[in-house]
Amino acid sequence: MSRTLLRLDTSARHDGSVSRALADRAVAALTAPGDRIVTRDLALGLPHLTASDLAARGAGGASAADPLLDELKAADTLVISLPIYNFGVPVPLKAWVDHVARAGITFRYTEAGPQGLLTGKRAVLVVASGGTRVGSPIDFATPWLRHVLGFMGITDITVIAADALMTAPEAAQAQADAQIAALAA
Repeated sequence: MSRTLLRLDTSARHDGSVSRALADRAVAALTAPGDRIVTRDLALGLPHLTASDLAARGAGGASAADPLLDELKAADTLVISLPIYNFGVPVPLKAWVDHVARAGITFRYTEAGPQGLLTGKRAVLVVASGGTRVGSPIDFATPWLRHVLGFMGITDITVIAADALMTAPEAAQAQADAQIAALAA
């Protein structure tokens, strides 16, 4: 049975991007012949949420961001390549979240609180950072993204981390390579 993998690239850097290179290897480890891979390079430009987008949502109409939702809903697995910029996520990833976090589509409000509607999906966060250690008190990127994905119902989340690249690049790469190898197992 073929699966669909949605890859989101968020690094402003194309050549020499550690997060993109790691995502290449993670996608290879996660896919089999016949799987469909959809790649969206958010760094190439994604408009910010506008008043007209919000008005279209409120009226139940179409939005320019509907293709983003279609990709997300069709995916079995998400691979998000994520550099940590200034302790947080790159702006294009935040813009993507603003477009796909949609009441009634990716989550709903109930008397018991919000409920994610994208259950049964897996996310792999491929994180690169020069100095911020993933999971440290100054990492605001991965906890935020875990929360947002969980809010939409995606709770099966794996983090591949190549962190502290500025101080120990070989160790960071080896750590990430070992985590990617575990994906294929």
